[in-house]
Amino acid sequence: MTTLKTSEQAVPTTTVMSVFLSKYCGSLLGSGATCIRLEKNVTRIARAYGMEAEISIMPRHVHLSVWRSGTDEAVTSIAAVGNSGISFEVNTLLSRLSWEIADGKIGFDEAVERFDSITSAPSAANPFLPLLVSLANASFCRLFGGDAVAMMVVGIATLAGYYLKIWLARRHTDLRLIVLACSFVSAVLGATDMLFAIGDTPSIALATSVLYLVPGVPFLNSFSDMLYRHYLCAFSRFADALVITCCLSLGLCAAMFLMNTGMF
Repeated sequence: MTTLKTSEQAVPTTTVMSVFLSKYCGSLLGSGATCIRLEKNVTRIARAYGMEAEISIMPRHVHLSVWRSGTDEAVTSIAAVGNSGISFEVNTLLSRLSWEIADGKIGFDEAVERFDSITSAPSAANPFLPLLVSLANASFCRLFGGDAVAMMVVGIATLAGYYLKIWLARRHTDLRLIVLACSFVSAVLGATDMLFAIGDTPSIALATSVLYLVPGVPFLNSFSDMLYRHYLCAFSRFADALVITCCLSLGLCAAMFLMNTGMF
């Protein structure tokens, strides 16, 4: 394996830079970055060291060629796209790293160390995140006309489903199964408003109890990639988002069938 360390203040070779940038691409794309951001960040880093880079972005892999400006000899590396899940924090830190390299604030060795620390650090668990997600989903319920009882039911249903999502994610459960299970649990709890007739808008409570699982970021990223003519990645991300949406719908339908809420 090619080492990424260089001597102090030395300019990395095209081979070292190609390996580094390919890993950078895989991590950035896996954290939920769009293709256009990937291209801009990689080009920014390469030009900081007098090099050019050309990227071929595939749904599961990234092919990257690096050559020194004014020469025709290129080095190509291939990296798998990371499967760490969407992380705005990683996305932001890796983008900031590209600017610090371009502005000359850090050397290449330090950039490699920073990259390793960013990608290897465990995601920080925010104890307030489940509560904030519950409040946000309850607000959606109110936005669609739900009453106070419906908002309370949606908040509880979202809180239970989100804790289940965290628990399953820590056990590396497949994302599709996570969405299916969480939507089922949240919809079952959301149907209590309808079963016990404790509110005036039970159907809104049931419908909005699973909105926190809608894959909004993949849908937006697929649209962004389509605008910049990355059609293969756009279709792949759209297909992934569509599959997740189908899993969400299956969980909701199964809960409605079990609770006999009138759909079937």
